[in-house]
Amino acid sequence: MANVKGCNLPDELLYDVDNHIWFREIGDGTVKMGMTTVATALAGQLVAFTPKKAGKSVEAGKSCATVESGKWVGPAKSAVAGEVLEINEALVAKPAIANDDPYVAGWMVLLKPADWASVKPSLVPGTSVAPKYEAKMAADGFAGCAA
Repeated sequence: MANVKGCNLPDELLYDVDNHIWFREIGDGTVKMGMTTVATALAGQLVAFTPKKAGKSVEAGKSCATVESGKWVGPAKSAVAGEVLEINEALVAKPAIANDDPYVAGWMVLLKPADWASVKPSLVPGTSVAPKYEAKMAADGFAGCAA
């Protein structure tokens, strides 16, 4: 697992570094997505998670959910177009789960991608994400996840 400035980035995931989003291939043609530890550190304690409803479509580069903390409200953008198959109801009920466990319990939505094969190569594998995140953090002036 990569660790960049105190932010854990699991090897088995694919990353949209610019939007601080991770994707996990499920194996049945679907993908789960969520926020990275960098996203939750930047946002602070999450207080609301409002996803698109199951059955709704998401456009590539557009929001599949709105995330809110005490200091930030913004979109969780999906790198891939597709249909929302399932939302994480536990995260809706307790958004702070994403702060505590963003990669397992804190997933946001399960998507059926429209064209995963064309989008997947644009994502960064976890095994090589550290240099890209180091550059992004430096460019953004982000000190890291360590409190």
